[in-house]
Amino acid sequence: MQTVILAGGRGTRLSPVTDNMPKPMVMIGDKPFLEYLLLMLRRNSLKKILLCIGYLGDRIEDYFGDGKRLGIEIKYSREKELLGTAGALKLAGDLLEEEFLLLYGDSYLDIDYSSFIKFFESQKASGCVVIYDNAMGDAGVKNNIAIEGDLIIKYDKSKDDTCLKYVEAGASIFRKRLLNLIEANRFASLENDIFPILIENKELTAYQSKLRFYDIGTFGRLSNFSNL
Repeated sequence: MQTVILAGGRGTRLSPVTDNMPKPMVMIGDKPFLEYLLLMLRRNSLKKILLCIGYLGDRIEDYFGDGKRLGIEIKYSREKELLGTAGALKLAGDLLEEEFLLLYGDSYLDIDYSSFIKFFESQKASGCVVIYDNAMGDAGVKNNIAIEGDLIIKYDKSKDDTCLKYVEAGASIFRKRLLNLIEANRFASLENDIFPILIENKELTAYQSKLRFYDIGTFGRLSNFSNL
């Protein structure tokens, strides 16, 4: 399955580190964060990668090239202006396969992706999101998802709500028909603009992970990943 990685954001919370480099290229030891992510995908036999790049994206492309050095295949979709998570997918439309795994360039979730893919392919929904039971509060973020069975019935990052018992874990799979919901050349967010439509239409399911995710969105979270 093709893996799409959204790696075009500005990373303002990691300033001044990200003033001169894109967030996925922040160094951890002797490698940029994105390289750890790509190596994890290779271990899961996910070797077809589409990188959606934007802010200082040439730094990413210059470093990874076509991916052969890592034993993978990399293609690029380049944003000239910030389009948001959904807008970046719309821009990349001609490069997307009919089904694709979606990850974020600042998030790391080391699960068995073959099981996740098998779960998704057993369903007809437009999308499936990996979720993590955050009962211990160890994810480092607020709960944002409520489910009934396998269906996601609510997604909200803005409020504290007792019905929200899970967190989005930074990985999802979508069918390309999702793009029909996104306007071209407009800023759009998957979470704010597209998820509500999918939830209303019962088109967004959940796959539960027992493993927590890590991200490098803040200096504290960057330190947590560095100490793994």
